[in-house]
Amino acid sequence: MEFTSSFGSTLFYDYISPSKEVLWLWLASIFSGIILCFLVYTSTAILSSLLFKGYGKLSSVEKSEWNNRGFSTFHALFVSSASFYLLVLSDVFTVKSHDDLVINKSSTLSDSVLGISIGYFLTDLAMILWSFPALGGLEYVLHHGLSVGSITLSLLTGQVQIYILMVLFSESTTPFVNLRWYLDIAGLKSSKLYIWNGVALFFGWLVKEVFIFGVYPLLMVPSVLAVLNIFWFWKIAKGLLQLTFYFNL
Repeated sequence: MEFTSSFGSTLFYDYISPSKEVLWLWLASIFSGIILCFLVYTSTAILSSLLFKGYGKLSSVEKSEWNNRGFSTFHALFVSSASFYLLVLSDVFTVKSHDDLVINKSSTLSDSVLGISIGYFLTDLAMILWSFPALGGLEYVLHHGLSVGSITLSLLTGQVQIYILMVLFSESTTPFVNLRWYLDIAGLKSSKLYIWNGVALFFGWLVKEVFIFGVYPLLMVPSVLAVLNIFWFWKIAKGLLQLTFYFNL
């Protein structure tokens, strides 16, 4: 849908007008994400009660967090794998010509992945608010709220999905965080697995921070170049005015 500004001839587009097919795809993906969370939550409870003797001795709050971290791990493995495939292995974000801006690229698969991720964040946010602050404080509410907002905006506009997927790929460190908590609750802090998991967690976060540091220049460089172009244009215009004034004299 196209609109004309009353202050000039500048045009902008309303991207938030998806077709019925696309809208149903988004809704199905979000709903699938919610259903998967509940299925994994229930499966985690059943399997843990059968395979881990200490599970029955946990408090109700600890059991809730134990199961919650189950679908948190599932989402992290799913979304990091899907992001890696879309960013590295597939040709979704491949620039085939100068007219194809990578920030405008998307696909049915990337839309589905983002929809499922929204479903996860909504489910986890609902559980956090329901048992607040047992499963997390305000920082978790802020994180999940911003995640839902940014992913939804990217999904609606079909833009900057490549950057959203880059951030979602960093969820690959979440399983190590959850395993650390599991081992702590199970009384295995002195085990070799706990130590090696800590080492993997450290290097995982190190790689993620280096990666994020590399993304920031990618986002900032175009803005800096735009400011420099405006500055140089101002100098050219100033020189032209001075030259015009000189010849008028």
